[in-house]
Amino acid sequence: MSECNVLLVYPRFNAGSFWNYGATCEMVGAKYPAPPLGLITVAAMLPENWNVRLIDRNTGALTNDDLAWADMVMTGGMLPQQADCLAVIRRSQEKNVPVVVGGPDATSSPEVYEAADFLVLGEAEGILTTFVDAWKEGVRNGRFSAEKFKADVSSSPVPRFDLLRFDDYVQIGVQYSRGCPFTCEFCDIIELYGRVPRTKTNDQMLAELDRLYELGYRGHVDFVDDNLIGNKKAVKGFLPELAKWQKERSYPFEMSTEASLNLADDEALLKMMQQAGYFSVFIGIESPDPDVLVATRKKQNTRRDIAKSVHKIYDAGIFVLAGFIVGFDEESDKVADEISALIEEAAIPVAMTGLLYALPNTQLTRRLAKEGRLHADFATDDPDTEHGDQCTAGLNFTTVRPRAQILEDFKQVIDRVYGPEAYFGRVQKVASMLDMSGANGSIFGAGFFHDIKLFGRLILAMTFKETTYRGPFWKTLIKTAFTNFRAIKPVMMMLALYVHLGPFSRFVVAQIDKQIADIEKGNWEQPALVAAE
Repeated sequence: MSECNVLLVYPRFNAGSFWNYGATCEMVGAKYPAPPLGLITVAAMLPENWNVRLIDRNTGALTNDDLAWADMVMTGGMLPQQADCLAVIRRSQEKNVPVVVGGPDATSSPEVYEAADFLVLGEAEGILTTFVDAWKEGVRNGRFSAEKFKADVSSSPVPRFDLLRFDDYVQIGVQYSRGCPFTCEFCDIIELYGRVPRTKTNDQMLAELDRLYELGYRGHVDFVDDNLIGNKKAVKGFLPELAKWQKERSYPFEMSTEASLNLADDEALLKMMQQAGYFSVFIGIESPDPDVLVATRKKQNTRRDIAKSVHKIYDAGIFVLAGFIVGFDEESDKVADEISALIEEAAIPVAMTGLLYALPNTQLTRRLAKEGRLHADFATDDPDTEHGDQCTAGLNFTTVRPRAQILEDFKQVIDRVYGPEAYFGRVQKVASMLDMSGANGSIFGAGFFHDIKLFGRLILAMTFKETTYRGPFWKTLIKTAFTNFRAIKPVMMMLALYVHLGPFSRFVVAQIDKQIADIEKGNWEQPALVAAE
């Protein structure tokens, strides 16, 4: 079997993104929030005698020497990486290196990547072997598509964590399950991975954590599942084993994940997560308006008091990051007040509020196309890196309410919730509510000295560099120390995020102001629309 030099290239995310956390990364000595889990999983599926290198363009440069070494380049990512992925394709082909593209954006919009030599679409476990066999037989172009929702995730190997420089990242990702049982109209997860969540085995998942531990990693591990609790029976069978694994090693990892709001309904499940060491969870709330939630098929959020549900999660010592969306057809002109009020009532410091974006291959996109409202370039990323995600580049369709009014409401939410007093005030509320009596309240775990170093950097940054926040920072820290000392660690994490979120909110407001001004001056032109069916 002949060797092959494979260069894995992870495209750069657009700079103007909520999720980049650039200033926070710099403060803690990292270069980027998280590494490319998909690519290092693909690397583990390649033949053992193939040589593999990884270039993450969010943390380092792709050089001509790298391309000269490579027999092939494998790349791909999400929509906010599209512009750089296309640049990687062009540059590689200029050096006569064949390019293989996969990942969620290529799977959703393969037409955008037709210039690539190979398209490997769908989940890698279901198709990569077929591609590798074709390459060995001398095939040098083509399209390979996996059967949807059929990949056996229990066959997925331990990712090649050894390819990473852990110091480059704030956190390391792992994945337990794929898919989500719900039917949210705007979500592409159910289109990519289905509505029946598929899980790895317990032994398989613990083997991945074993590998991270053996390589010397300690700290934040993010379970990147689309909905960790999508298959409750499976995850309830896994969490006790995870808790045992953590305890035997003095809790080397603190965990985060993504889940649906019905997590709050299951106290036993929350307790299991607490004992396993989960400290935060991202939840898509989207809107406090029941009419909006019903129309967008997120009915699961209408069956409960949202703020009280968030507080139940705080009772397990787990703080909530949440997603909100402005721009739904059914929302009223009170949307800014309603979302801002819920964020304050629930005490959610990190509230990712974005503009509605019609992603390729969603129920929303198909409906808007049928109604003749979808912009023709809806699947094309904006190459201007200052307009990088749904915070500044959403509404890729003709809106029901006046576009300028939606942008103004969105701007008001950002302005209100990310003012220093409002943000630090919510952090103080969370600190008073977190029950840190469980395993996730451990301060002196295996990562203690790592935490001390990060906390020292945060204190220096907030005291001497970001002097605007010095007062509320120390007020929050001192209050937490005297009222709920074991909550110091999650509080420090939330404060560290504001190093990015404070300036980023001002950037978003400035960008939205420009967009509103363009509309009012008549400088904004309605893009061409997809022809109605």
